[in-house]
Amino acid sequence: MSYIQHKSEESLEDYLETILILSRRLSVVRSIDVATELNFSKPSVSVAMKNLKNRAYITVSEDGYLHLTNEGQKIAENVYERHTLLTDWLVHLGVDPKVAAYDACKMEHDITPESYEAMKKCILSILGRT
Repeated sequence: MSYIQHKSEESLEDYLETILILSRRLSVVRSIDVATELNFSKPSVSVAMKNLKNRAYITVSEDGYLHLTNEGQKIAENVYERHTLLTDWLVHLGVDPKVAAYDACKMEHDITPESYEAMKKCILSILGRT
């Protein structure tokens, strides 16, 4: 995968994760909510939502409400789990929470499933969550 393709996938994962997080806070999620949450322009988010819809990761109701499809939900939950676990681990190691969240966002996209599962097992043990 090229650098550009990787960055594109990372961006789509971030959008899906954001829709998931917003859906847990709000009764309905719209593109404007995503734009506000990520501090992105409305046109940028509109293009991203079109891409997510074309890839069948989201559906958009007639009222403009965003809904994750089963596949979109799976990806979003996977990314969110990685983000949360890696953030918690870095904070446990003494990293400032804002820095930990930033670094976790970078790490969550680049680690292979095999390495993540090995780290997850170890981290959960260290954090006492086994």
